[in-house]
Amino acid sequence: MADALRVNGAEAASKNPLAKIGDYYIPIVVIVIVVMLVVPLPTVLLDACMALNLIFSLLILLNVLYIRRPTDFSLFPTVLLVSTIFGLALNVSSTRLILRDGARFDGRMIRAFSSFVVGSGGSEGIVIGFIIFIVIIAVQVVVITKGATRVSEVAARFSLDSMQVKMMSIETEYSSGSITEEEARARKEQVQMESDFYGSMDGASKFISGNVKVGIFITVVNVLGGIIIGAALHGEPLSSAVSNYISLSVGDGLLSQFPALLISTGMGIVVTRAAAAGNLSDQVKEQFNRDARIYWICAAVLVGFALLPGFPWHVLLPLAFLIGLYAYRLGRRQSRAASFKEMAAKSGEGKKIREESAEMSPVVPLDALSLELGYGLIPLVDNEKGAELLERVQGVRRQSALDLGLVIPKVRIIDNMLLEPSEYCFKIKGVDAGRGKIRMGYFLCINPGTAAGELPGEKTVDPAFGLPSVWISEDRRDEAERAGYTVVDPPSIIATHLTEIIRRHAADILGLQDTQAILDTLRREYPAVVDEALREGKGLRVVEVQKILQGLLREKVSIRNMVSILESIADYAPVSRNIWFLTEKARQALGSQICHQYADEDRRLRVLTIDPGLEQQIIDSKYETPSGVVSAMDPSKHYAWIKALDRAASAVRGKGWLPVVLCSEQARYLVKNSTDREMPDLVVISVPEIAPGIIPEAVGVIRLEEQAVA
Repeated sequence: MADALRVNGAEAASKNPLAKIGDYYIPIVVIVIVVMLVVPLPTVLLDACMALNLIFSLLILLNVLYIRRPTDFSLFPTVLLVSTIFGLALNVSSTRLILRDGARFDGRMIRAFSSFVVGSGGSEGIVIGFIIFIVIIAVQVVVITKGATRVSEVAARFSLDSMQVKMMSIETEYSSGSITEEEARARKEQVQMESDFYGSMDGASKFISGNVKVGIFITVVNVLGGIIIGAALHGEPLSSAVSNYISLSVGDGLLSQFPALLISTGMGIVVTRAAAAGNLSDQVKEQFNRDARIYWICAAVLVGFALLPGFPWHVLLPLAFLIGLYAYRLGRRQSRAASFKEMAAKSGEGKKIREESAEMSPVVPLDALSLELGYGLIPLVDNEKGAELLERVQGVRRQSALDLGLVIPKVRIIDNMLLEPSEYCFKIKGVDAGRGKIRMGYFLCINPGTAAGELPGEKTVDPAFGLPSVWISEDRRDEAERAGYTVVDPPSIIATHLTEIIRRHAADILGLQDTQAILDTLRREYPAVVDEALREGKGLRVVEVQKILQGLLREKVSIRNMVSILESIADYAPVSRNIWFLTEKARQALGSQICHQYADEDRRLRVLTIDPGLEQQIIDSKYETPSGVVSAMDPSKHYAWIKALDRAASAVRGKGWLPVVLCSEQARYLVKNSTDREMPDLVVISVPEIAPGIIPEAVGVIRLEEQAVA
């Protein structure tokens, strides 16, 4: 029934032309304005239209002052054009009547406006009015119109140049899950609207400058043409003709340029508020009421001027008093606000304290992992160009979850104009974790050690591993691959670097909330294991579990087997709550996983052993601190130990094997701790971690005074 009524109503509206008469208002008004250029107007109608033009210009200015952002008045360029044509049409009509009627012209708006602004009659009033007219024209041309035009040009250029970057940034945030599809669509529309608006304003600003030039021309024509017509055709005395026509021309010029001045002022405000958001009055109130001291200083300066001889103290002292009174009231208001905030903080109330400034969260969260790109690398995340990097990043996150057992949070990809165009930077919780440079359109050739010959090209270093590399063009890719080089494209470079960043900093990425999420997920399938590990009294707190997991990740041990880790914690937590002790027991529970990570296909694990005397010295260097156990060897002995270890590891690497140090359970953590600074990637395992079926093969012994023997 309701649908039928709506259909019938629509049909009735389509049949009745009066129902949509509002659609004809604007076309009729525009046509009438254009016709006014050629059709004479009676003086009564001319006065009404001039009053309407003045009010319309004032409405435009007030509307500009109260909009929250410039694009809220997106119709401004069109309104600017219509108002300019309307003003010119009135100018042409008034010129026609002035030249035709001369002294008999009875346009009351022009005569009243002229006498009101000038303030006196006779020749003196004419001269004053003419000077005021010239001053208004100069202010409008030199100051307002020229400045607003320049700002419009710059705003339009920068808006168009940055539109693609802004679009890519929005697309990147949407791809990373930071914003929803609706938010992304709304922000894209806003960016497009800003670009269109400032582009239109760049052209619309020319209307104002053209209007000023035409106003000057019409005034000159009025004066010269009026004198000629009055003296030659109407037979008036020359002095009378000069007085009449200059007076009327000045009044006409002032009345036509004053609305134009209001509109040009509005245009200047619009284009200079490119970075503003909010009501202009609120912004002025906020930004001029930040500190009472500036008003005290201003009042003191006025008092100083009043004390100087010759200055009008009766004007300056009252102003100083008013400004000082305002400074006193502003200072009291700020003191009350500060006291209220302090009281609320001490009482622990959870209420939000609203100040005059925009409300802001007390916590500014940092992304667990972010990737910042220079604007030259934005095509890598452009959907129109395949967005290869986004797919690679998702693949890296999936692979990291499988390899490390750690679900990496979504990587926020953003553009950073402070970076070089070809530069990228990884940040972990706001801190640089690695950066590199990419040459778009080129490939990076890495010599794995078996490549034949050298390739010509720009020499560089692989950002992920620091290996010597060469940038080559695409047409030389086949040649490089035939020579045995590893050839990678830009998305693969960044993805590989991201993989290495995650491996090195997995412990930093794992937060307390992430640990809680892991335990909550595991509790659904293994409630007994989680409850036993976290049992009140004998179990651990979540933060202690986090530290154990971080200790494993720091040595690139996967925490995917959380059940075994928690079972070992449940077994040994009643014995000791020492974090490093429980971490060692968790490693032993994962012994098979760790050994297979470094053993060859024959399940043979080639290891370096430590001389028993040296190992005992390392154990004796154990020192317990509030943050854990560390190795505190004598500096000279520590240097000799690192030198011997490096010598043995280099010998093993020369045979193509990965250096793995095997030691006792008591020494393992101390060996790793003592080598973290000089050899952070050294693999150290203990004897209890050797799983059944793994065959350890000693390939060297680390001694202080002689080389390791293979």
